[in-house]
Amino acid sequence: MLLNLLRRWRRWRHSRPFWGGLFAVLAGSWICVLPLAPLKIMLQQGVAGIPSVLMGIVMIVLGLTAWFSPPQRSLAGVLTTLIATAALVLSNLGGFLIGTLLGILGGGLMFAWQPHAARRSAKAGDAGEADKADEAGKAESAVAAPPPPTPHHDPQGAQP
Repeated sequence: MLLNLLRRWRRWRHSRPFWGGLFAVLAGSWICVLPLAPLKIMLQQGVAGIPSVLMGIVMIVLGLTAWFSPPQRSLAGVLTTLIATAALVLSNLGGFLIGTLLGILGGGLMFAWQPHAARRSAKAGDAGEADKADEAGKAESAVAAPPPPTPHHDPQGAQP
Protein backbone atom coordinates (compact mmCIF):
# COMPACT_ATOMS: atom_id res chain seq x y z
CA MET A 1 0.00 0.00 0.00
CA LEU A 2 2.81 2.40 0.85
CA LEU A 3 4.55 1.56 -2.41
CA ASN A 4 1.34 2.24 -4.35
CA LEU A 5 0.95 5.58 -2.60
CA LEU A 6 4.56 6.47 -3.40
CA ARG A 7 4.01 5.63 -7.09
CA ARG A 8 0.88 7.78 -7.23
CA TRP A 9 2.77 10.67 -5.58
CA ARG A 10 5.64 10.37 -8.09
CA ARG A 11 3.23 10.25 -11.02
CA TRP A 12 1.38 13.32 -9.73
CA ARG A 13 4.62 15.20 -9.06
CA HIS A 14 6.09 14.45 -12.51
CA SER A 15 2.91 15.46 -14.33
CA ARG A 16 3.12 19.12 -13.28
CA PRO A 17 5.71 21.84 -12.51
CA PHE A 18 6.09 20.71 -8.91
CA TRP A 19 9.38 22.39 -7.99
CA GLY A 20 8.43 25.71 -9.57
CA GLY A 21 5.16 25.73 -7.66
CA LEU A 22 6.93 24.79 -4.43
CA PHE A 23 9.44 27.63 -4.78
CA ALA A 24 6.63 30.07 -5.56
CA VAL A 25 4.67 28.97 -2.47
CA LEU A 26 7.80 29.27 -0.30
CA ALA A 27 8.59 32.72 -1.72
CA GLY A 28 5.04 33.92 -1.17
CA SER A 29 5.04 32.59 2.38
CA TRP A 30 8.35 34.26 3.14
CA ILE A 31 7.26 37.63 1.72
CA CYS A 32 3.84 37.41 3.40
CA VAL A 33 5.04 36.42 6.87
CA LEU A 34 7.84 38.96 7.32
CA PRO A 35 5.65 42.05 7.65
CA LEU A 36 3.19 40.24 9.92
CA ALA A 37 4.08 41.28 13.41
CA PRO A 38 2.25 41.94 16.66
CA LEU A 39 -0.75 44.24 16.30
CA LYS A 40 0.96 47.24 17.95
CA ILE A 41 3.77 47.18 15.42
CA MET A 42 1.36 46.63 12.50
CA LEU A 43 -0.67 49.68 13.53
CA GLN A 44 2.50 51.77 13.58
CA GLN A 45 3.58 50.41 10.21
CA GLY A 46 0.27 51.44 8.63
CA VAL A 47 -0.45 50.65 4.99
CA ALA A 48 3.17 49.80 4.20
CA GLY A 49 2.62 46.14 5.13
CA ILE A 50 -0.43 45.64 2.93
CA PRO A 51 1.46 45.23 -0.41
CA SER A 52 3.72 42.62 1.18
CA VAL A 53 0.84 40.52 2.41
CA LEU A 54 -1.07 40.84 -0.87
CA MET A 55 1.95 39.97 -3.03
CA GLY A 56 2.71 36.99 -0.82
CA ILE A 57 -0.84 35.68 -1.06
CA VAL A 58 -0.88 36.12 -4.85
CA MET A 59 2.43 34.24 -5.19
CA ILE A 60 1.08 31.38 -3.06
CA VAL A 61 -2.03 31.21 -5.25
CA LEU A 62 0.11 31.21 -8.42
CA GLY A 63 2.23 28.35 -7.06
CA LEU A 64 -0.90 26.34 -6.29
CA THR A 65 -2.26 27.18 -9.75
CA ALA A 66 0.84 25.64 -11.32
CA TRP A 67 0.26 22.48 -9.28
CA PHE A 68 -3.44 22.02 -9.86
CA SER A 69 -3.79 23.50 -13.36
CA PRO A 70 -0.58 22.71 -15.29
CA PRO A 71 -1.82 24.20 -18.62
CA GLN A 72 -1.77 27.62 -16.89
CA ARG A 73 1.89 27.24 -15.90
CA SER A 74 3.25 29.78 -18.41
CA LEU A 75 1.06 32.61 -17.20
CA ALA A 76 1.64 31.65 -13.56
CA GLY A 77 5.40 31.57 -14.13
CA VAL A 78 5.53 34.98 -15.75
CA LEU A 79 3.28 36.57 -13.11
CA THR A 80 5.28 34.97 -10.29
CA THR A 81 8.52 36.38 -11.70
CA LEU A 82 7.00 39.85 -12.12
CA ILE A 83 5.52 39.90 -8.62
CA ALA A 84 8.78 38.65 -7.09
CA THR A 85 10.64 41.44 -8.87
CA ALA A 86 8.08 44.03 -7.72
CA ALA A 87 8.40 42.71 -4.17
CA LEU A 88 12.04 43.77 -4.23
CA VAL A 89 10.87 47.41 -4.21
CA LEU A 90 7.52 47.17 -2.42
CA SER A 91 8.14 44.62 0.32
CA ASN A 92 11.21 44.86 2.58
CA LEU A 93 13.63 44.16 -0.27
CA GLY A 94 11.48 41.23 -1.34
CA GLY A 95 11.67 39.45 1.98
CA PHE A 96 15.31 40.43 2.44
CA LEU A 97 16.13 39.12 -1.07
CA ILE A 98 15.22 35.54 -0.12
CA GLY A 99 11.59 35.82 -1.23
CA THR A 100 12.54 37.56 -4.48
CA LEU A 101 15.18 34.98 -5.39
CA LEU A 102 12.86 32.07 -4.57
CA GLY A 103 10.06 33.71 -6.58
CA ILE A 104 12.22 34.31 -9.64
CA LEU A 105 13.53 30.73 -9.48
CA GLY A 106 10.01 29.31 -9.05
CA GLY A 107 8.58 31.45 -11.87
CA GLY A 108 11.36 30.39 -14.21
CA LEU A 109 10.87 26.72 -13.39
CA MET A 110 7.12 26.99 -13.92
CA PHE A 111 7.54 28.72 -17.26
CA ALA A 112 10.20 26.31 -18.52
CA TRP A 113 8.48 23.07 -17.50
CA GLN A 114 7.13 20.87 -20.31
CA PRO A 115 5.01 17.73 -19.91
CA HIS A 116 6.30 14.46 -21.29
CA ALA A 117 4.69 13.40 -24.56
CA ALA A 118 3.41 9.83 -24.82
CA ARG A 119 6.16 7.46 -25.88
CA ARG A 120 5.76 5.41 -29.03
CA SER A 121 6.05 1.65 -28.83
CA ALA A 122 9.12 -0.10 -30.24
CA LYS A 123 7.06 -1.95 -32.89
CA ALA A 124 5.55 1.29 -34.15
CA GLY A 125 9.03 2.82 -34.37
CA ASP A 126 10.40 -0.12 -36.42
CA ALA A 127 7.41 -0.10 -38.76
CA GLY A 128 7.73 3.66 -39.12
CA GLU A 129 11.37 3.31 -40.25
CA ALA A 130 10.40 0.73 -42.90
CA ASP A 131 7.62 3.00 -44.17
CA LYS A 132 10.04 5.92 -44.31
CA ALA A 133 12.45 3.92 -46.46
CA ASP A 134 9.63 3.05 -48.90
CA GLU A 135 8.41 6.63 -49.03
CA ALA A 136 11.91 7.97 -49.59
CA GLY A 137 12.23 5.94 -52.76
CA LYS A 138 8.81 6.99 -54.07
CA ALA A 139 8.94 10.69 -53.34
CA GLU A 140 12.51 11.85 -53.89
CA SER A 141 11.45 14.93 -55.78
CA ALA A 142 8.37 15.71 -53.67
CA VAL A 143 8.56 17.61 -50.40
CA ALA A 144 7.89 15.34 -47.42
CA ALA A 145 5.01 16.28 -45.12
CA PRO A 146 5.81 16.81 -41.44
CA PRO A 147 4.92 13.96 -39.07
CA PRO A 148 1.56 14.22 -37.28
CA PRO A 149 1.69 15.78 -33.80
CA THR A 150 1.83 13.56 -30.75
CA PRO A 151 -1.48 13.73 -28.84
CA HIS A 152 -1.25 14.74 -25.19
CA HIS A 153 -3.11 16.79 -22.60
CA ASP A 154 -1.14 20.05 -22.94
CA PRO A 155 -2.70 22.56 -25.37
CA GLN A 156 0.59 24.43 -25.83
CA GLY A 157 2.36 21.38 -27.20
CA ALA A 158 5.19 19.44 -25.62
CA GLN A 159 8.28 18.22 -27.35
CA PRO A 160 8.93 14.48 -27.20
